[in-house]
Amino acid sequence: MHGRIQDCGIGSRPSTARRLRRARSGAALAAAAALSAATAIFLGGCETPAKPAPEIDPDFQLPAGEHGLRKVPEGQHPDLSDAFAAKDAAFGRALDLSIAWFDTGTSRSAYSSQQLGPVAEVVPDHRTAAATVRAFKELLASSKDAAAFQKAVAEHFDVWQTRGYDDKGTALFTGYFSPEIKASMVRTDIFKYPLFQAPKDLVKDSQTGEPLGRRAKDGSIVPWPSRKELLAGGEFAGTELVWLASAFDAYVCEVNGSAKLIMPDNSVKYVGYAGKTGRPYVGLGMSLVQDGVITRRERNLGTIERLYQRDPELVQKYIDRNENMVFFAMYDGKSWPAGSLGVPVTSYATLATDKRIFPRGLAMLVDTQTADYAGKMRDWRRFMLDQDTGGAIRAAGRGDIYMGVGAAARVLAGNQYADGTFYYFVLKPEFVDRFAPPGPKSGG
Repeated sequence: MHGRIQDCGIGSRPSTARRLRRARSGAALAAAAALSAATAIFLGGCETPAKPAPEIDPDFQLPAGEHGLRKVPEGQHPDLSDAFAAKDAAFGRALDLSIAWFDTGTSRSAYSSQQLGPVAEVVPDHRTAAATVRAFKELLASSKDAAAFQKAVAEHFDVWQTRGYDDKGTALFTGYFSPEIKASMVRTDIFKYPLFQAPKDLVKDSQTGEPLGRRAKDGSIVPWPSRKELLAGGEFAGTELVWLASAFDAYVCEVNGSAKLIMPDNSVKYVGYAGKTGRPYVGLGMSLVQDGVITRRERNLGTIERLYQRDPELVQKYIDRNENMVFFAMYDGKSWPAGSLGVPVTSYATLATDKRIFPRGLAMLVDTQTADYAGKMRDWRRFMLDQDTGGAIRAAGRGDIYMGVGAAARVLAGNQYADGTFYYFVLKPEFVDRFAPPGPKSGG
């Protein structure tokens, strides 16, 4: 599980028409037609200036009790040829990790009737979900070409598209990564900014791990103070896990949820997510843009880090607007970095989404653009796995692409900011018995 890197994305969004061409759905085409009509009105005359389009909120929240998907009618399924051609060993490993996760008790809890909530309309039970990823692997391997796989998907799977932030399938894709940061196990004159272990009074849902609050002395559960208040009050003195060289480094760890730490003797340690307070998250980059400190095109991690080096007090003021605080634990390098499923995340094969409204662990088609090191965007249609979530990836119109470890991944994640759409593949009920793993035929 990770925090949020969306606020470090670069550049403006692609044009609406370009986004909706990529979405390839009936709803998207309808939206494009509406856009064309609006454009015609705008170009019809110049005497009356057109009102600017309202700002679209990619974090638009669905009403409580609704999931984030809409079934795609048969005959309107997305074209899978690009993703079929791009499948590689990394995706295969990620798919195997999801398959293995469905053999765990954690997955059975996540797919219990109590935890599925509205997502049960899409994936009714654990057995269906487990059979789905197995079927996807088998059919992908046995299809001789993209056309054969497209036919196999149409026969075996229902396809569900995100409702998006506009209820037409459009989603914003950002990137996240696992940073490499210098650190020390003891406080020194250089390393004096801590990451903290999860406190004993942190209360989490036993099934989902979602934060519920803080256990008070009388046994009740109360909200946590803000991140700034907790740090200023020294609430966690004595629970420091490791020490970093700057408050900005600590914040980068929190928004990404994990880090590879280089010790003074060049030994390596790994930290990962261990919980959060659940207070409201406010993006650092977006706050800086809204106040005119940087431009929207400058909203990337490198720009913000350089600003911090020039004026740390200014940037700290904006960091403090984020009320949520993340806690850490030491991880074995073999299982690091792990996503919210507890399995390692895979570069360009793991997507983080909102698990309140989307199903866990399933194979997906992601249709967007990705950035290179110079920030240039290219079309990108790939199969991925929904294997992670984020502290602020909390909407139907959001997806976070995992981009790897270290400095190179840091640049790519910072440059990632593009619209697109995504789809889930869910096995049709009549095929569940054929692909389901051994075990009871009942649900979660």
